[in-house]
Amino acid sequence: MRTEEGAGHDLRHHGDAEVRDDGSGLVDLAVNVRADTPPVWLREVIAGSLAGLAAYPDGRAARAAVAARHGVGPERVLLTAGAAEAFVLLARALKVRQPVVVHPQFTEPEAALRDAGHSVDRVLLREADGFRLDPALVPESADLVVVGNPTNPTSVLHPAETLVRLSRPGRTLVVDEAFMDAVPGEREALAGRTDVPGLVVLRSLTKTWGLAGLRIGYVLAAPEVIAELERAQPLWPVSSPALVAAEACVGPQALAEAAHAAHRVAADRAHLLAGLESFAAAGVRVAGPPEGPFVLIRVPGATRVRARLRELGYAVRRGDTFPGLDPDWLRIAVRDRATVSDFLEALRAALS
Repeated sequence: MRTEEGAGHDLRHHGDAEVRDDGSGLVDLAVNVRADTPPVWLREVIAGSLAGLAAYPDGRAARAAVAARHGVGPERVLLTAGAAEAFVLLARALKVRQPVVVHPQFTEPEAALRDAGHSVDRVLLREADGFRLDPALVPESADLVVVGNPTNPTSVLHPAETLVRLSRPGRTLVVDEAFMDAVPGEREALAGRTDVPGLVVLRSLTKTWGLAGLRIGYVLAAPEVIAELERAQPLWPVSSPALVAAEACVGPQALAEAAHAAHRVAADRAHLLAGLESFAAAGVRVAGPPEGPFVLIRVPGATRVRARLRELGYAVRRGDTFPGLDPDWLRIAVRDRATVSDFLEALRAALS
């Protein structure tokens, strides 16, 4: 399904709103940041950078480290203050006529495009199709296409070659891989590919490493695209502590730890899915199969269930702010087995 204007969705609502103010004491299953992070060793690395705060940030070492991690040259890397800044840069710097955003997905790309004055078309993927992408749904005339992989909030992992089929001469293909390092083996990743014309890959270091408050991510693209985005950035856009963290998070020790964490998340997600299956008689349905560190479920009366879960001490993400979803959807972050088990008991009580 394709639509030019979508009404009724708060594109600026994000999971952190669920745990602010009166939600600060809740068990957080609304935000997709790994719960046991940042690890002690990373906190120590960041703390060690504070003595150099009098100097202006120098991103060359971090840029080179990210480039080496993906097997590309530094000219193909741009460090940003989180993936959110990258979406703003793309919206402001690239000259596009017909941008298309594939939904349901993270809403910030569309919000940034609209704020930059663009009229945005939407391609809405359907639950009946498992929220899987059919490239034929994207209009040939689109010169900018944005899609997540694995997609937030559906947790669907699209095959890399399906995404490659979206590439066209004169089109920029933006793939948001913010959660790809939570997928074992990073299968279906396009980061590091240089054979796909117009490809722009966004990565975030805030999810796996618990650095949402530090703001660090990066863009991988052709040198001419990187240069254009860099011209749109302010001077010194990424702080020294964030640069040190970026360099550390793409090193061998960190990559091994992230790979281990991805397998642990997969096991914890399997435990969550097994528990959710027991609520099928109550009308609970899981989108997917999910491959990310979160699960999207349809629940009859989800607004009431979400409110009851808050009373029981749990915050989950409402789904109705995502284009393509209605109020009966909830997103649940994957947590450790014990937390998941306790949550499932709370969900049982909320459903009854």
